[in-house]
Amino acid sequence: MEDKTKIGLTSAEMSSMWTQYINDSISICVLSYFRNNIDDNKIKEIVEYANESSQKNIFILKEIFNREDFPCPVGFTKKDVNIHAPRLFSDTFVMMYLRHMSILGMAANSAAIGLGTRPDVIAFHKSVLKSAVGLQDLTRELMLEQGTYIRPPFISVPDKVGFVEKQKFLSGIKSRRRALTSVEITHLFMNIQTNQIGKALIMGFIQVAQDKEVKEYLQRGKKIAQKHVDLFSDILKNNDIPAPMFWDGAVTDSTTQVFSDKLILFHITAMIAAGIGNYGAAMAASPRKDIGLKYASLIPEIALYAEDGANIMIKNSWLEEPPMADDRDQLSGLK
Repeated sequence: MEDKTKIGLTSAEMSSMWTQYINDSISICVLSYFRNNIDDNKIKEIVEYANESSQKNIFILKEIFNREDFPCPVGFTKKDVNIHAPRLFSDTFVMMYLRHMSILGMAANSAAIGLGTRPDVIAFHKSVLKSAVGLQDLTRELMLEQGTYIRPPFISVPDKVGFVEKQKFLSGIKSRRRALTSVEITHLFMNIQTNQIGKALIMGFIQVAQDKEVKEYLQRGKKIAQKHVDLFSDILKNNDIPAPMFWDGAVTDSTTQVFSDKLILFHITAMIAAGIGNYGAAMAASPRKDIGLKYASLIPEIALYAEDGANIMIKNSWLEEPPMADDRDQLSGLK
């Protein structure tokens, strides 16, 4: 029987594994630092679970890369983190951060499984997905136990099945706007939370970043995140739906360098990329025109912000190239 692991890697498999390697290398840096600054033993156990999962992923990926003569990415190393630096984030923020990262991990690896071909690659992403689901369960259960879990809004259960009869369902004109659907509420809630987490993370990063240009870039991101939180919260409040609350006390007053500017910028631009995907999904799931147009107007703003971050990384030789197709014009001597 043919050994299917001897078939070459597809572009989808290369990209998913390369991205997973980079993400796990940054996770190990962040989690190693968190582990040294956690007071709550239950939270520390969850951080160790996440860290061990990332370490395991790196080990498996290196094995696959070596078999394929695929150059192992540089990613992020011990040089990019000072694990002995003073505490920068609260225990509660660490839990919210881990829960958010688990959501991103579940989404990325579900897509990778759907696009995978080789059994060994699919088995790897199934393992990563299982760990991400486990992390989600652990963080949710502990946050519920500690009273820090923020639930999505409650709405009334429908008393009957209904069908849309008027174009008003799609209208965004203020005088004709209908109530929000449960799907629209869900996306607004999620995008408020992700921007709140992003803002808190940026606040901490501003305090410990070294380069002035990086600090100014982060300051701009903090303002964008707050602006988006306010816009989405206003939509919920104007429809008599409570918006999720957050606390800026998640960040301490430490200014000791924790992470390299390279790690900080990559982390923020990666979160922005995920945010663009969230906005795109929310736009597609929001039939009310005013909400869909709101998302459409915000995507170019954060895309431009991400591009500016990439330009800073390129200028400083911090941006690692992903696997790329052969440039046939260059190989033909036409470039």
